[in-house]
Amino acid sequence: MNIIFDGKESHEAIIERSNKATSRIVCEEKSLIIKGDNFLAMSSMMPDYKDKIDLVYIDPPFNTDQIFLVSDDRVSTISRSRNGKVAYSDVMTKDEYLKFMYERFVLIRELLSNKGSLYVHIDTKMGHYFKVMLDEIFGDDCFKNDITRIKSNPKNFDRKAYGNQKDMILFYTKTNSGIWNDIRLKCTNEEIAKRFSKVDSDGRRYTTIPLHAPGESSVSSPTGQPWRGMNPPQGRHWRTDPTEFDRLDSLNMIEWSSTGNPRIKKYADEHQGKKIQDIWSFKDPQYPVYPTEKNSDMLEQIILQSSEKGSYVMDCFAGSGSMLLAAQKHNRRFVGIDKSEMSIEIMRSRIENTDYSFIDLSSK
Repeated sequence: MNIIFDGKESHEAIIERSNKATSRIVCEEKSLIIKGDNFLAMSSMMPDYKDKIDLVYIDPPFNTDQIFLVSDDRVSTISRSRNGKVAYSDVMTKDEYLKFMYERFVLIRELLSNKGSLYVHIDTKMGHYFKVMLDEIFGDDCFKNDITRIKSNPKNFDRKAYGNQKDMILFYTKTNSGIWNDIRLKCTNEEIAKRFSKVDSDGRRYTTIPLHAPGESSVSSPTGQPWRGMNPPQGRHWRTDPTEFDRLDSLNMIEWSSTGNPRIKKYADEHQGKKIQDIWSFKDPQYPVYPTEKNSDMLEQIILQSSEKGSYVMDCFAGSGSMLLAAQKHNRRFVGIDKSEMSIEIMRSRIENTDYSFIDLSSK
């Protein structure tokens, strides 16, 4: 399935146009802040950075048909004062906007390494267009998640529709070998008490799980063979080679019920934490330094999950530079791109004690 819009070019035509960039950004193995149009900036990076970026997070304009202003006397969040300074303009027709984003997604994919990931933060009005677009560019087999982000408290607007508390993040990898660190969330004391409701003689909290798992193994596989005279239930197989059950039983790690049903003990103090799900609750700053500034904890979670120390992390709609700060905090190299004068001033004022190159392409 392909997306259709006025002015659409093939991938090859977009890359050919990118190759005509007269500027070249040479890789110096350190972080970058680039002022200028991000199509030109990424085109200028292509000779030296192609296949080198491990993670891209973007929070692009949402095609809101607004000019975003910031005033010094705002009461909270972002002012709509007519006297404010222009942060950025988000005024395009839908076809112009889709063309604009499509071209940039093509270049992002070229810059991503084979273990690279892309997180696209967008609202639900445009997100479904993006899903079709990204399936076309990356392949639907590289789609990983549509993440719901709870962004605010419940709304009570008068409009005749449900309140809007969420936006979305589309998560793709360039290949099926993307970086995935499987970071976990720490359980609260209440969650531990609920999940690990049993207590052994040493006072350690634990729960139990079956020895078997869904799916049948072949009769020749050890996980389909009898263990101590028992077969796995119909439609299931042993979780591991049954000889491992003998070892666990010798360590008192299998609990036997009064009816002879064995279950494996899992202790709370050995639990690695909760797997992160696809609904996130990260509310943005009440007093942002720049329109659409995002929650720093959310950005750090993305960085820790989908990049490694020393990885290049890119935000080509860098805005306030929060993604760059998160990358800096966790020993990643960053590439931040924005054409807004205000954005560049803010992000450079926030980045400290980092050896980075500043490149101004705005006059080219």
